[in-house]
Amino acid sequence: MNETYQNMELNDKRIAVLLSGGVDSSVVVYELAQRGLHPDCFYIKIGPEEQEEWDCTSEEDLEMATAVARRFGCKLEVVDCHREYWDQVTRYTMDKVRAGFTPNPDVMCNRLIKFGAFHEKRGHEYDLIATGHYAQTEIDEQGRKWLTTSPDPVKDQTDFLAQIYDWQLKKALFPIGHYQKGEVREIAEREHLINAKRKDSQGICFLGKINYNDYIRKFLGEQPGEVLELETGKLIGKHRGLWFHTIGQRHGLGFGGGPWYVVKKDVANNVLYVSKGFEPRTAYKKDFPIHDFHFLTLDPWGEPGTSARVRFKIRHTPEYHTAVFERTGKGEFIVHADELIQGVAPGQFCVVYDEEHHRCYGSGEITV
Repeated sequence: MNETYQNMELNDKRIAVLLSGGVDSSVVVYELAQRGLHPDCFYIKIGPEEQEEWDCTSEEDLEMATAVARRFGCKLEVVDCHREYWDQVTRYTMDKVRAGFTPNPDVMCNRLIKFGAFHEKRGHEYDLIATGHYAQTEIDEQGRKWLTTSPDPVKDQTDFLAQIYDWQLKKALFPIGHYQKGEVREIAEREHLINAKRKDSQGICFLGKINYNDYIRKFLGEQPGEVLELETGKLIGKHRGLWFHTIGQRHGLGFGGGPWYVVKKDVANNVLYVSKGFEPRTAYKKDFPIHDFHFLTLDPWGEPGTSARVRFKIRHTPEYHTAVFERTGKGEFIVHADELIQGVAPGQFCVVYDEEHHRCYGSGEITV
């Protein structure tokens, strides 16, 4: 039988919990306490500097985390990863958006901060690092550890974890990954946890209420340019910067006579192309290349030309798409989707799973 969190022996393990102040990581501490464990808790500080004007919830987060740790008799330590976050994750994000790509800072935050910078500072002293992610792991008969999906399709976060390194996955523990979000809320309310009714964060990673466009504007400013209709070249309006738009976007464009879809970005000439009508064909693709594919556990593909049936997703949605995944070179693949996929954009991560969308193989960047 494959080993999962539910049948994992943890009594002899040193466990660090990343406690954010939210309900999910708080229930992680409760779950471990139910098994007679008193893990050390860590609050990672990465938000803006105190003198900055952004509305940041970090003070309230830390109060909540402190109360939860105290409730279960656990130590809490604040680990400052502010510099690492802004040096590494922000640089990655701004370099990508400046080049016209669609990056995912949450993905890189997991690799570089939660399981990266934290590990260098404190996590290396522990056998396991527990987080409140909606994801699971299992050990197969050969002793290999796999990242597997959560039963909650809306909350599943394996796509955000698909770029972590194999050594990081080996240390990762997801004590609430087998629950639905509603069950986690019920546990928090039943146990009268201080944050049981607290809303989920909608911002970037740890950054609380910070809006993504405000985050980009702070570092890149605005760079106005023309918005043209792809089919006719007609001037539709002006944009404030290509980096505020993603391929496939149709909300928040503010142009009359729509709906309009963003279908192309000409970075060299600072032109945004849109197409009119309901789901224009130009916004869809069936075949697209991926580079720098990162495998979590093992690479089941062989030489170039090898292919297999998979499920995949290119954004954080409950739906998976079916495709043939074909190797074309080292780290390079082509996705042959069964159906037309809307909003395929360079820089997005394509996350690939087995046919049952159970095991996650890893992810790579789209290069169209």
